[in-house]
Formats: sequence, C-alpha cells, structure tokens
Amino acid sequence: MYFNINSNKMGQLFAERLKSARMMNGYSLQDLSDKLENRISRQAIHKYEKGEAEPDSEMLNSLCEILGVRPDFFTRETLVELGKIEFRKIEKLPSKEQSSIIEKTRDFLERYIELEELMGISNPFKSIDIAGPISSFEDVEAAAQKVRKSWQLLNNPIPNIIELLEEKNIKVILLNAGNEFDGLQTWVNGREIPVIVLNTGRLKSNDRIRFSALHELGHLLLPLEGVDEKLAEKYCHRFAGAMLIPESSAISEFGNVRNKISIHELGYVKMQYGISLQALVYRIFDLGIISSYIRNYFYQYIIQMGWKTEEPYILERNEVSNRFDQLIFRALSEEIISVSKAASLKNMKLAEFRTKTMAVG
Repeated sequence: MYFNINSNKMGQLFAERLKSARMMNGYSLQDLSDKLENRISRQAIHKYEKGEAEPDSEMLNSLCEILGVRPDFFTRETLVELGKIEFRKIEKLPSKEQSSIIEKTRDFLERYIELEELMGISNPFKSIDIAGPISSFEDVEAAAQKVRKSWQLLNNPIPNIIELLEEKNIKVILLNAGNEFDGLQTWVNGREIPVIVLNTGRLKSNDRIRFSALHELGHLLLPLEGVDEKLAEKYCHRFAGAMLIPESSAISEFGNVRNKISIHELGYVKMQYGISLQALVYRIFDLGIISSYIRNYFYQYIIQMGWKTEEPYILERNEVSNRFDQLIFRALSEEIISVSKAASLKNMKLAEFRTKTMAVG
C-alpha cells in the first residue's frame, strides 16, 4: 500500500510516528536496521526520524511489517499529551523499556480517543473532592469512603474493578510488559483523562490486578503532594484495601477483635470481596481485628505454602473491560466507521480482523 507523505506537515508527522513505533518495539536505530536485514542503514533511518528523508512504498510496507503497525499509523493525527509518569517498579526499569511502555500507552490511547471522537462521545472524568493534604491512614480511610459514596458502591463487594474504572471514564490499559513493574498512572491532555496501566506480565492473578488497579487509583485521586515516596506507597496500599473491603464490611465479616482465625475463613472472604489472602491479612491487621502475631503467623504460613505468587481460592472472574471493543462494533453497526477503519483502530490487518470477527459470528 502506498500513500503520499509529502508536505512538511505530513513529513514531520511521519518522522515522529516512526520514532514512536521504533521505541514502542524497544528497538535502537541499529536494531531496526538489523531487522530490515540492513537494506537500509541506521543513518538513513535517523534521517527519516528527523524528517530529512522519506521511505518509498516498498520500504514503508517493510517498516509496517517489522514494527507491527498499520500504514495509517504514520498519518494518525489524534495526539495525546501524557503527563508525569511514575512507574511502580520492582527494580530499576531500563530507560528503553520505560520508553516502550510509554509509547504503547500513547498508541492505545490515541486509538481509543480517536474512536470516541468519531462516535461523538464526550464523557469527562468527574473529579471527587478529597480534602487534603493526606497526612494519616485515617485520612486515607476517609478518602476511600468518599470515593465509594460518590460512586454509590455503599459497602458492597465490587464485582469488576476494571469495568468500574472504565465506567467512571478512567482509561485502563492492560499490557504484558515483562516482570519489572506492576503499574503506572498518569493524566492525559492536562488533567482531562486519567489513565491506569497494569502489567499483566507480572500481575498474573485477578486479585493482584484488582489491588494494583486501586493502588494506582489512589495515586490519581489522593492529594499526596509533599508526601515521602515510601509513605505515599503505604497510603495507596491502604486506599486499595479500603476500597476492596471497607472497615464496616471487614468488621461484619470477622468481628471487632479475633484471637484465632482460619485460612478457610479468609479464603471465603477473599472470593467474596476479590482481595488476595495477603492483602486481606494486612487489611484486618490494619483495622485492629487481629494482632501482629497472627498477621506474622499467616504471612509466614503463606510463604511456607508457596502462596506468595499463586494463592488458593482462585478468583475465576476475569478483570477486563470490553468497552473499547464494544464501541468498535457499535460504530461498525451504526456505519460510523468502515471495516478497514475498525481493523486500523484495533491495529490489525484487515484480513486478520475479518477472520477474528467471523470466528465469533
């Protein structure tokens, strides 16, 4: 497929897009040259990225194939401006991998926002007034209660966290990005659109996805300016626990104070509220329901049983949102977009999109 990228504006857009696609794949200039079997040098690719040269149609198709993007990726004008990004990382995340994650986030958001614009959908995020600053765990508990009240959750278990966040106009992106970070959060276009990215490469269970999503929500909503980084992490952990199982619900399930508790009892509450055994043990310790002795006993027991990464009482329900795909098929049904455009928004080849949609009727 050939399309004209001549003109200064389109040439510069192509240059920016090419660099974004290269970074999205984690390639250096030399890596990309190698992938192209040295049919073009790293210096020539650098000229493309500076807008000093343009590829011919054959090279353009090769770039699309190697970089895993559709041709119209290079001419998409829906742009997003990401705010400050903070990774919740396990170890220091290499800058190349950070850039890849950021560009993948940007690409998905651009496609998502373009789809909403095509459909005339405008659902701004409704902010929640949480009085600041946050200076204690009691403040965090109060903030979680305010969010629950604003979202009319009462004290009930939340069936699907990801779906809930999407309903509240918070964009949630699930990426498989190795094992170095849990998640990140940012705002797009100023403070217009809140975004949460979760790494399913590390968060392998639904209970961990749920907790991490709410942890990142804490970073988005809590006024944590000036709070020490480690303390801020503790506050967001407490916020996630309070969102999953409020204090009154925990007391209703376990009582005010317990001297003994069974792993089976914890397991049934885990399945009801969608909170991991580890997080649940810490939650009821934080609320004073169990002592530090019982907390430490269960923590060691969990380690001894090999449950740190894979717990029993597995949550079978998947933490996903189908909103993006639902909007694509709604737009197709209403003839707002063509099948070709739908494939582009899904970043699929047309034949692949047709095959997958036909496979499910």
